[in-house]
Amino acid sequence: MNETEQECIILNSAWDMIDGMVNWSMFVKHDRTEPTNMMFETSAHGRLFIILLGDFLSQLQGFNGRPVPLGLKPAPQRARLSDLTFLYYLRQVCLNPKLGSETSDLSRHIEEFSNWLEGEFIAKGVNLHSIDVITDIHITRYRYIKICGDIAKHNLTRLSTNASHIRKLLEASGRQVSEQEAYLSIETFFEWFYDDIFIYHSSQIAEFLNNIRWEIFYYLRREFTQSYHLTEPNCPESVMYAYNIPASCTEPVSKAMYWNLMNRVRARPWMHRFIVSDGFKRRY
Repeated sequence: MNETEQECIILNSAWDMIDGMVNWSMFVKHDRTEPTNMMFETSAHGRLFIILLGDFLSQLQGFNGRPVPLGLKPAPQRARLSDLTFLYYLRQVCLNPKLGSETSDLSRHIEEFSNWLEGEFIAKGVNLHSIDVITDIHITRYRYIKICGDIAKHNLTRLSTNASHIRKLLEASGRQVSEQEAYLSIETFFEWFYDDIFIYHSSQIAEFLNNIRWEIFYYLRREFTQSYHLTEPNCPESVMYAYNIPASCTEPVSKAMYWNLMNRVRARPWMHRFIVSDGFKRRY
């Protein structure tokens, strides 16, 4: 697929993933813009949110050693942490836009989220009581979210990589643990980092994602204005419409993604913009 077709797929996929996470089914509805915070409807919604977020922050790879699907390029070797997420593909759109021209605001919000994810903090006095360890853990926000997202999604037999991550984190803090102990610590690691730190971070994460969604909308508005047209302009009662799909979009998938994108712009983002209180941004 060419770059325009890939952009349609990237933007529609990003918008779709954000819609799945940041919506009024996931969070308690409110009309506040600032300062505010976001509360999950139930504990189950919070767990679903971190699973979906973990997918958004996962590296795109082909199955069984095959190339990345739809002609998308893999992240480069030794990439920064945020390049191992879907933010990498949004970053490529900003570097070489096809459907629009002005990407500075979209790029700024992508980099704000990326820098936050790559930032490190120290979790003081983490109590992994299942292996009788209490220690300070130095970790990036990206890594703890990925570990918790995997734990929320998978059973113990699918968590070998995360057990290894936890073991290395403990070793870096001066505590040597066995592989078996690393597995035993998984549940208490999740309790500490999800129940306390992630729930605290969730409002800010929702703001980051919502801002990216709105900036995709603003980036595409000019394209929508040029593309949208009524199919029966001489019939005032008609609500039938269509889009002028770019000539460079020839593949069926890219045409469908372009149509979906324009429909998203037509409907506008579901959730208004909001700014989370500084009280939910200072810790960790």
